[in-house]
Amino acid sequence: MIHRLSIITTLSLSLVFSSTAIAQTKKQPTPDKFPPNPLEIKVSDPLLPRNPDKQPLTEQEQQQLALALDKLDQEAIAKLQAGDKMGAFDTWNRELRLRRYLGTLNEVQALERVGEIAWRENDRPQVQFITQRLQSIQKPKKLPPVTDLGILQALGEAYQKVRSPKLAIEVYEQVLAGVRQQKNQVEEIELLKTIGTIHMSWFDYPQAAATYEQLFGLASARGESIDELAYLQQLAYIYDQSKQYQQAINTRNKIVEIYTQNNNLLALPELQIAIGSGYENLAKENPSVLDNAFQNYQQAYITAWEQQQYARSGEALQKLIALYRSQGQLDEALQASQILLQSEELAGNFYGLMKAYDQIGQMYLERKEYPQARNAFAQGLKFAQQLQHDEGYFNQQIQQIPAN
Repeated sequence: MIHRLSIITTLSLSLVFSSTAIAQTKKQPTPDKFPPNPLEIKVSDPLLPRNPDKQPLTEQEQQQLALALDKLDQEAIAKLQAGDKMGAFDTWNRELRLRRYLGTLNEVQALERVGEIAWRENDRPQVQFITQRLQSIQKPKKLPPVTDLGILQALGEAYQKVRSPKLAIEVYEQVLAGVRQQKNQVEEIELLKTIGTIHMSWFDYPQAAATYEQLFGLASARGESIDELAYLQQLAYIYDQSKQYQQAINTRNKIVEIYTQNNNLLALPELQIAIGSGYENLAKENPSVLDNAFQNYQQAYITAWEQQQYARSGEALQKLIALYRSQGQLDEALQASQILLQSEELAGNFYGLMKAYDQIGQMYLERKEYPQARNAFAQGLKFAQQLQHDEGYFNQQIQQIPAN
């Protein structure tokens, strides 16, 4: 009987202890998944004469604190240069925690400075801490969002330094709305340029195009032809990158109008070549526009020739010849090749002459006109020997031509 009682007592105690252990386990706090942001925690600091949250610092105390924080910045730089990266950012974090007592703008500018260093040092946690703090400043939990344009501008610059383009664009758009209300067109233009540059940097071409279209509209309204031209050139590049070929063509046609009005004919051939390339790309989906490509390449080489831009003329002819060949128009391609030889000769481009004769030889081979092909390769070989380049290739081409 006593034995049975001892077993029951032992089991009961075991269950009690197990229940207690489970209860204690349940009461233990779950550790944070992410460490607290060192810029958000509030700790006492010997550099503060008292708690500024209860009694703000005087102007003299702020000046003394500013000098002390500048010294902390220098200490952090020295630590980083000595290889103590962790110690450097610990010191910077202390500096940044105290910067808030010198005003929001002062803190944001300091966050921008350290954020750029953190990005350069590839310290992702530190970049995240700084980005989170910037967001807390922009949209504090218990206060209305920031509306001061100067602080918003500084936030945008800081977001750029920590590579947060969406956050930067968000605050710049707020600033843009503000300067438009003030009818400050100079600031509006500068902000649009900044926004456009950010979109371009992150390859957001649709948004970049929309921004530069606004800039072009403002320049047109103000009659600023130089700016109009710069924005159109940027737009043409953006539309090319985003494969919006028709928009690129339309934009370049506007540039052609400006150059023609200003009698700037020297710049036309390059544009005409680019327009021809645009039509060639469009023709992959819509073959009916291929004639436009031919016309622009032809106009480009004629305009370049008239301006004695023989190298540019040769470039246009190369495009034209390649297009003729792609359409199986070898007669036209060979005729254009004779003009290309003249262009390259006038340009003094021996390499271009060598490549042109090679191209002619290949076309005659396609037509099985072997004597003409042999003659073209022989001419190409002469230039290859002068250049000491591709001699073996031309000899091989000549040897492989069937005998008459």
